[in-house]
Amino acid sequence: MTGVVLPGNRMVQFREFPIPEPGPGQVLVKMKASSICGSDIRAIYREHLGKGPEAYQGVIAGHEPSGQIVKAGPHCKEFKVGDRVILYHIAGCGCCEDCMHGYMISCTSPQHRKAYGWQRDGGHADYCVAEENTCVHLPENLTYIDGAFMACGFGTAWECLTRMNVSGRDRLLVMGLGPVGLAAAQLAKSLGVAEIIGVDLAEGRLEVASKLRYRNDTPLVDHVLRADDTALARIQKLTGDHGCEVSIDCSGAATARLLALRGTGQWGRCGFVGEGGKMEFDVSPFLIHEQITLYGSWVTSRKHLADLANHLARLDVHPESTCGVKLPLAKAAEAYELADKGQTGKVCLVFDEEYARRESS
Repeated sequence: MTGVVLPGNRMVQFREFPIPEPGPGQVLVKMKASSICGSDIRAIYREHLGKGPEAYQGVIAGHEPSGQIVKAGPHCKEFKVGDRVILYHIAGCGCCEDCMHGYMISCTSPQHRKAYGWQRDGGHADYCVAEENTCVHLPENLTYIDGAFMACGFGTAWECLTRMNVSGRDRLLVMGLGPVGLAAAQLAKSLGVAEIIGVDLAEGRLEVASKLRYRNDTPLVDHVLRADDTALARIQKLTGDHGCEVSIDCSGAATARLLALRGTGQWGRCGFVGEGGKMEFDVSPFLIHEQITLYGSWVTSRKHLADLANHLARLDVHPESTCGVKLPLAKAAEAYELADKGQTGKVCLVFDEEYARRESS
């Protein structure tokens, strides 16, 4: 089978691999969709950071996989051949406190914590061997692209929004209208949030966010603002000088994080999920005196990923609607180049041959 490897310096390589065999407690998943995450671009495609959880090991890329089980190894207990699955994209030791809570993302074992597409083979190939305890059932009314998007980006947004108890009482400020920002907007709508203000610098992302709809032609993002010197004043005007009850930074940029804080109203909640970067701000006027609760949130747990899948299935809400480009595996280099430019919705590789031909034609 053909797999994609990322050697750095914005290169994509295709290599041939044997189809793997699942061992005890493992399943073989035929890939149907494998999307590209901003972390892949930042930490692998552009350069290899090579430290801690971002230490890419030259494996088959792709940490947002979704597909169908075609073979189950010995001792599998829940999943079987034919099951449609999302892969929670980190396999942990299973014994540390975080793993016991389902947060393999923060497994404390450097020997056993391995992320698909980073330290073990991921989804950018026809098949992927997965640990059964990283599989999450994909409901029948959701697509494989829905599943791939939930594996990381939507799961990340869901975890932070639910930790901040976002509800219909709130207005939400979203900093960064890339894939995770659009995920936050769609999920906030599904949770009944009253109004969404979205801010970005990129022309393409502003255009995408302006066009996307949630239901009954309702705008996904109610107010789309350019990130300039007037953005804070416009946020204040839209909220009657109160600021938003909740904000989330999905960009990782220092200026955006500061605007998220300053656009949050008194006694509000602010979440940071955008990776990387540093920031500096006046703590007393922007955080302490405003009585703001600041959340740092990293991906989600396997249980909460399953909760998200069931939530979206009940509402018939589809993450795929935020997809900008769908391409077959053979066009992975083009897919990564588009994702790197950051001017479209999320980019996804699709594997069903007929589906891939239809979507890329």
